[in-house]
Formats: sequence, C-alpha cells, structure tokens
Amino acid sequence: MKKKTTNWIFLIMILGVGMILFSTCKKSDDNNTNNDPSPITVSDIDGNVYHTVIIGNQTWMLENLRTTKYNDGTSIPLVTDSTEWKNLTTPGYCWYNNEGATFKNEYGGLYNWYSVKTGKLAPSGWHVATMDDWYTLFIYLGGSPVVGGKMKETGTLHWTSPNTGASNSSGFTALPGGCRLTNGIFDYIGKNGYWWSTTDITIGQGWSWGLAYNRVESSWTGAYFKTGGLSVRCLKD
Repeated sequence: MKKKTTNWIFLIMILGVGMILFSTCKKSDDNNTNNDPSPITVSDIDGNVYHTVIIGNQTWMLENLRTTKYNDGTSIPLVTDSTEWKNLTTPGYCWYNNEGATFKNEYGGLYNWYSVKTGKLAPSGWHVATMDDWYTLFIYLGGSPVVGGKMKETGTLHWTSPNTGASNSSGFTALPGGCRLTNGIFDYIGKNGYWWSTTDITIGQGWSWGLAYNRVESSWTGAYFKTGGLSVRCLKD
C-alpha cells in the first residue's frame, strides 16, 4: 500500500508540472496573437526584408514598402521631376527629396495612387491595405481618437517633439515619412506620416489617412489626390 501511495504522489507531481508548462506555453501563444511583434519576415521582389506584427486578426508589415519593382518583376517608374510628377495619370514612385540613400531604408518609398491600384506592389500572399483593412485596424485599437498614440513609434528619433501620446502599444511602429504633394514638392518629413489605401473615391481621389507629431488621434482620414506620393503598408492575405 505504501508503494502504491508513493506512485500516486509521483504521478500527481508529474501532472502538476505538465499543467504548469502547458499554462506557460498557452500564455505565450496568446500573447503572440495579441499585438506582440511576430518573428515572421517577408521579402519583396527587390530582396528587401520586412518584419511583421500581428494586430488582432491582421498581420501587418512593420515597415513601409520600399520596392522598386512590381511583384511580376516589372520596374515601377521612378519619377524625380516635379512637373512630370504632378502631371502623372499613370504609376510612379520616388524617395523623399529624391534622396534614396538617406530616406529609403527608414521611411520607404512614396507611391502615387496609380501604382497602388495596380495590385502588383505587394509580395505574393500580401496586399496593399484597403479602406476596410484600415478601418478594421482602427476599430480594434479603439477608434480614430486614440489610434495615433497606439500606432506611432515612441520617442523623437524620427518623430518631431513632442510626439504626442505615442506608446506604440499596437506594435505598428508608424514613422513620419512625409509625402510628395500634388505639385511635386516634398513636405512633412519628421512631422507627419501618410498612407494610401487601394480604395477609390472619385476619378481623381483615393482614400488615405495620416498621423501627426502633435496629435494622439488620426490627423487625417479621407480623400487625397491620386497624384500625391504617400507611404504604403501591406498586410497578409
């Protein structure tokens, strides 16, 4: 009888350790699907590597897109001249201030809406965010009044002070990549970030949104002229 009692105690101890390990693993798994950065990376056709983050049921790239080619290998037109840029009705991209060596790796490219709408910017299995994708993200994070703080990278390494309310609690790590205005002029680097959606609004405008260094909310959500150069984020299909 004493031997049997000892065996039962030993078995209970093993089961207890097993339950603790299971609980620890389960907690870790839950955290990985609750806004913790994912270890997964994805590469574009140029070989640029992007880290990813899971936010709710969406998997986003952690960095802005910086490809110079469509996913079929075709080159996207690089347009540096301001007059040519403002007259475009076809795809084009550029680097901020036409200085790729300075701005490409940190802020990515600035693409006009026509390049976004081709459906060929994102790596295979990924897509440029639609209006519905952005709204799903905003709602999950608590709505436009608070998303800025939850999405902006913290500190003032990239964002101009005071970088109001920035916590980056979502892990999205939004950066102020500025934009290229419809007249071809570059502006707002360090202060604002703007992103396209693939959603069309009018013949000359597409849906976009933005964040600012001095606001905790989304600073801009609405139509922008398709000739503008904005940043692009992709998410997994």
